[in-house]
Amino acid sequence: MAKTGTTTQGLRTAIERSGYYPALVAEAVEAAVGREPVTSYLVHQETTFDANEVRRHVTVLVLTGSRFIVSHTDEQAADDTSPSPYATTSTESVKIGRISSVVVSRVVANPESYTPGTAGTPGTLPREVVLTIGWGAVSRIDLEPAACGDPNCEADHGYTGSSTVDDLSLRVSEAGDGPDTVRQALAFAQALSEATAATD
Repeated sequence: MAKTGTTTQGLRTAIERSGYYPALVAEAVEAAVGREPVTSYLVHQETTFDANEVRRHVTVLVLTGSRFIVSHTDEQAADDTSPSPYATTSTESVKIGRISSVVVSRVVANPESYTPGTAGTPGTLPREVVLTIGWGAVSRIDLEPAACGDPNCEADHGYTGSSTVDDLSLRVSEAGDGPDTVRQALAFAQALSEATAATD
């Protein structure tokens, strides 16, 4: 784990490197973090194309000793409410003890030649990483009609379904975001998993 000053400065540098309204993003994130030391972070910028407009979105994830902070900043085109383009930024602070799940999905090319990394030695880097974090703010219920094994049965068996917690899902890829972002996403996921385990 990096020293606090280095990690805090690294977070600021990563926000500035993203080039996406760094003063606005940094102010929002630093206000949410406050005086707590930063133990891990991830900065991810996503560009989308909407008709003939290009829109950018940046997500900043920060882990402190007691909280998980997520910040979103979106670029908006001029509309009826604003004659000029504008950006909106929001932050949410979640106590680590509230995090119910941390799911890391890895996509690895040529798995037969996969090489695990060891301390100081990089292994095979996943082509893509999807980090899904749940803390109960958003739950989704998927329902479908229940059925029995009899194909001729016409009885009403009610409904069956599943409930999933899916508050945040973030995808990074080596091709789109670069290998450093993939490594940072894996490091952040590990730090968050370890932090949630420590609260049990």
